[in-house]
Amino acid sequence: MSKQDLINAIADAAGVTKRAAASALDSLITLITKELKRGNSVTITGFGTFKVSKRAARQGVNPRNPTQRISIPAMKVPSFKAGKTLKDAVR
Repeated sequence: MSKQDLINAIADAAGVTKRAAASALDSLITLITKELKRGNSVTITGFGTFKVSKRAARQGVNPRNPTQRISIPAMKVPSFKAGKTLKDAVR
C-alpha cells in the first residue's frame, strides 16, 4: 500500500476529503519524526511504539571489493515494536 492509497483509505473511512486526510497523515508523520529526533518514543496504544535504538559500531565488507573490510560507525536508528492488538490482528 502506497502513501496515496493510505490517504484514499483514510478519506473513505473517516468521511473526510483527501486533502484533509493527507494533511492529517503528514502531521502524524512529522510529529513522530520530531519526537524521535528528540530521543523520545511515541506509543499508539493497541498499534505499537516507535522508538530510537542505538546500533553499535561494527566491521563490514565493501560490496565492490569483498576482500576489503570497512568500519561502520555507531548510529541511532528508528525502530517499531508492534502492540498486542496489532500482533493479534495479523496472526
